[in-house]
Amino acid sequence: MTESSRRAQGFRAAESTESNDILESVAKVLIRSFLLGAALLALWWCIFLVGGDRMYELHSRWFDLTRHEFDVINYCGMAFVKIGIFVLFLIPYVSIRMVLRGR
Repeated sequence: MTESSRRAQGFRAAESTESNDILESVAKVLIRSFLLGAALLALWWCIFLVGGDRMYELHSRWFDLTRHEFDVINYCGMAFVKIGIFVLFLIPYVSIRMVLRGR
C-alpha cells in the first residue's frame, strides 16, 4: 500500500466519522421535534376534548360556524399536524437511523 492510498483511507475514515456525527446530531433534532409535535397534538386533543364547548362558544362569536363545521376544522387540523410531524420528523429520523446502522 502506498503512502497516498493510506492518506486517502485516513481521510475517508475521518470524513465518515464527521458525517456520522452530523447525522447523529440531525437525528437528535428530528426526534425531539417529533416528540414536541406529538405533545402539541396531544395538548390540542385534550383541550378539544375537555373544553370543546367553551372553544366553540368563543369561536362562534367571531365566525359564523356551526358545531359540525367547528369539529371538522379541528379534526382536519389535527390530522394535518399528525401527518406533518410523521412526514417531516419521524420518517427522516428512521431513515437516518437506518443509514447509520448500515455503516
